[in-house]
Amino acid sequence: MSAEDGQDGEDRFRKSPTGPSVAPPRKLAEQSAPSPWRSQPPPPPQQPQTARSQWPLGSILIFVLLLASIGIQAYRDLSRPDAWDYWKDQYVSPSLTSSVVAKLDLNGAARDRRALFIKGEIGPGAARWFREKLDEAQLAAGDVILMSSPGGDLNQAAIMGELIRSRGLMTAVGTADAAGRVKPSYCASACVLVYAGGKSRIGVLGSGLGVHRFTTTKQVDDPLAEAQKISGAVLGYMTKMGVSSSVVQAMSETKDIRWLAPKEALAMNLVTDPVGKP
Repeated sequence: MSAEDGQDGEDRFRKSPTGPSVAPPRKLAEQSAPSPWRSQPPPPPQQPQTARSQWPLGSILIFVLLLASIGIQAYRDLSRPDAWDYWKDQYVSPSLTSSVVAKLDLNGAARDRRALFIKGEIGPGAARWFREKLDEAQLAAGDVILMSSPGGDLNQAAIMGELIRSRGLMTAVGTADAAGRVKPSYCASACVLVYAGGKSRIGVLGSGLGVHRFTTTKQVDDPLAEAQKISGAVLGYMTKMGVSSSVVQAMSETKDIRWLAPKEALAMNLVTDPVGKP
C-alpha cells in the first residue's frame, strides 16, 4: 500500500460524497496524529501504611518493674512453709464442709432455728472459708452453728469463734440430716474454741467436748516460752467468751484428749444451755 493509497484512504473518511465529513476510526487517528493531551495511565495505588504504636522506653521499663515486683511478692508468699497449705485449704480442697439446715429439730432455744452445719478439720484457711459460708447462709442472730470436728489450727479456730460471737449465733455439737434431726458427735482441741464463741452454747446429750494441751509444730528457740504464750492467749480468749479459766487448767494437764463430763463442762460455763436429748 502506497503513501498515496494511505492518504486516499484517510481522505475517504474525511470526505463523503453523500454527506458531511466523517472522522476516521480511532486507531487510524491515533496512528496518524498522536495528541499531546493523551491521558497517561493512572499510577498504581499505594498501599496504606499501618500505623505502628511504639511504647516509650520509660513505659516499657515501668511495666517490666511492675511484673518483677508482683513476681517477687508471689515468690515470697509461696515460699513460706505454710503458704501452700493455706492456698490448698482456701481454694483447692477445703478441709471443712458445710450445709444449711432450714429448721433444727433440737429441744430448747435452738428448736426450729436455722443452722449452718460444719464438719471436718479446721485448716489454715478455715476462717475465711467460714466467713463466706456464713454470708451465704444468711443466718440471723439466735441461729445455730452446729459442728463436728477433731480440731486443727488454733488461730483459725479463735477467729471463727470471734465471728460467731459478733453475729450473735448459738453453738452446738452434733450432726444433722436434711430434716434437721440432730445426732451426737464430738468437738475436740481447737474446735472447743469455735464452740466457745457461741452467745449460748447448747449441750447435746451424748456429744463430747475434748480438751488438751496446745503445742506448736513450728521450730522455736524456746518451746517452754512458746507454750506459755499459747496458754496465755487461750486463757484471754476463753475469759472474753465468758468461760471459766478452769478450762485452760484442764487443757494444760494432758497432751492427750480429755473428754469433759457434762457436769464439768457446765461448771466451767463452757456449756450454758444443757438441752439434754436431741
